Amino acid sequence: MGDLGIALVAGGLTTLNPCVFPILPLVIGAAVQANRLAPVLMGLGMATSFALLGVSIGYLTDVLNIDQDAIRTGSAVLLVVFGLVLLVPKAKELFTRAISPVANRANTMGDSVDQSSIGGAFAMGMLLGLVWTPCSGPLLASTLALAADGGAAQAGITLGVFGFGAAVPLMLVGYLGRGSLTTLRGWVLRHGDQAQKVMGVLLVAVGVMVLAGIDKQLEAALNAVLPQSWFELTTRF
Repeated sequence: MGDLGIALVAGGLTTLNPCVFPILPLVIGAAVQANRLAPVLMGLGMATSFALLGVSIGYLTDVLNIDQDAIRTGSAVLLVVFGLVLLVPKAKELFTRAISPVANRANTMGDSVDQSSIGGAFAMGMLLGLVWTPCSGPLLASTLALAADGGAAQAGITLGVFGFGAAVPLMLVGYLGRGSLTTLRGWVLRHGDQAQKVMGVLLVAVGVMVLAGIDKQLEAALNAVLPQSWFELTTRF
């Protein structure tokens, strides 16, 4: 459940990003004028694309029969690395430069999509995650590290939750009034970078806890005090 919470917050910060959020009205504006359901369809497309990515990663790790302890350790190291990327501006700049070709390719593909149609809006939503990777890549990469530590179903759910978190602000922008949108835009520009730094600290902390085995100790302690029904509920996800 903790992984899903991190994935949800990371997804939301992907869209509530100072270099993404200000351009959302331009991305969605024309589409919503032609089709009022466009923001919802884009959001569904985004969540679906990330869920499929998660299933693919989980399936790949299962097929390759990679040792789960190795995946767990590697994922924890990646969480620390990408947390530091969010905290160190120079590292974030280098990461952005490295993955820019992926975004450029996705942007080219998006130019050929008719966003006003139902299928086009859904397809554009599936591409938006790639288009925004230069700005939000560390957050996505961190969630990928979390997803790799489970099977295909668990990875699909984790990335799907990330996609849902990213889709919610996108859908809100499509239906917010101009005044509300201006207020929200101002908040993002003022606090977006700080929120990402807080997320960076959280990722480093989680990674260090996993490497030190503290997460397992906390899990054992919680299992000892929580009712069995709660444990059964959380193990379903």
